[in-house]
Amino acid sequence: MRRGLHLGLLVCGAVVAALAGYWLWWALEGRPQEGRPAVGGPFELIDGDGRTVTERNFRGRHMLVYFGYTFCPDVCPTTLFNASQALDGIGPALALKVQLVFVSIDPERDTPGVVKDYAGHFHPGTVGLTGTPGQVAAAARAFRIYYRKADPDEDGGYLVDHSSILFLMDGDGRYVTHFTHEATADDMAAALKRLL
Repeated sequence: MRRGLHLGLLVCGAVVAALAGYWLWWALEGRPQEGRPAVGGPFELIDGDGRTVTERNFRGRHMLVYFGYTFCPDVCPTTLFNASQALDGIGPALALKVQLVFVSIDPERDTPGVVKDYAGHFHPGTVGLTGTPGQVAAAARAFRIYYRKADPDEDGGYLVDHSSILFLMDGDGRYVTHFTHEATADDMAAALKRLL
């Protein structure tokens, strides 16, 4: 029975991911604003030290922004690891121009201390952000991110279905490009060298 439940969750997750990917493609390609997709915008979140952070804190640097959660079993850590490897691969001078930002879509479990610790496992200087459910929802809407908490298991644990897109934003907070979870570190590094 448990195996059937896990298989059912995987199938549902795949369907949701496909639908979310299509919706994100439509948002990025189908709704340009001033020649750019309507992705990103104002947000107010909390960093690992409990300080309020907005998009203005990152002005002047490109941002690699990823929405995920610390209990994510595979896609989130893999994507952040690949982004970290890509930043290492472009060299220190270019890497200084980019801020890797992890935004939790699971504020119930991902407190400021938890996201700070999690971000510390990736590229030096990676910023982990969380917030109230309302703050997280507003930031996710700005970036056209889908997420939904799955039903908890008998132990109270749960997964969160979510879009798995890494966004590159410019120094003014405007969308430049994005990478799917299938992008390798080499793919990202080549794009960053070309775009920075």
